[in-house]
Amino acid sequence: MEKLNLIEKILVWALPVIFAITIHEAAHGFVANKLGDDTAKRLGRITANPLKHIELVGTIIVPLILLATTNFIFGWAKPVPVDMRKLRKPKKHMAIVAIAGPLSNGLMAVFWILFLKLSLWFVQNDYAIGMLLAYMGQAGIVVNLILMILNLFPIPPLDGSKVLSAFLPDKLDKYYSQASLLGLMIVIALAATGVLGEIMFPIFDWMRYYLFLIFGLA
Repeated sequence: MEKLNLIEKILVWALPVIFAITIHEAAHGFVANKLGDDTAKRLGRITANPLKHIELVGTIIVPLILLATTNFIFGWAKPVPVDMRKLRKPKKHMAIVAIAGPLSNGLMAVFWILFLKLSLWFVQNDYAIGMLLAYMGQAGIVVNLILMILNLFPIPPLDGSKVLSAFLPDKLDKYYSQASLLGLMIVIALAATGVLGEIMFPIFDWMRYYLFLIFGLA
């Protein structure tokens, strides 16, 4: 995608990024509602409408800056509120609510793989449009796999930490769950030193390779 100018990059990445992070949040709310907490439903957050989830800095400003300066993109939406006390089995169900976000990204990665396959037909009939759609499909695969892998890390406040919390003794979980600021600093430090990429990208390459193989794109 390095051959694309900034406007083309925005066209390619906008929809995949926006829907990757907004459907991720909507999935949390959807599952929470099924398990007893209707907070997200009452706030109108169980929707694919990006306007309900957009966070100015995380959904717009940060992705635009990254697009203009790098070939990597990342972002976030407004977190969907979940009242753990309303869940029928708070710890167990909170883990299920948490895992719903990364799983939604996995499903969206499959959608974008199918989209990419369809775009290859367009390449044969209209090269310019076909290539733009193909790049968009690749962008959707990349951003969703990255979000899925990153959020499965058991570091607060990432979703994986809430899954791990379900298996911790209450006393230990109390301190672990309150370590969001420290966890965020750890994630930033790992990203800044390149350690995060060294951990994530081999997993990303492995997952993308086998997904492409399964869907006939290898």
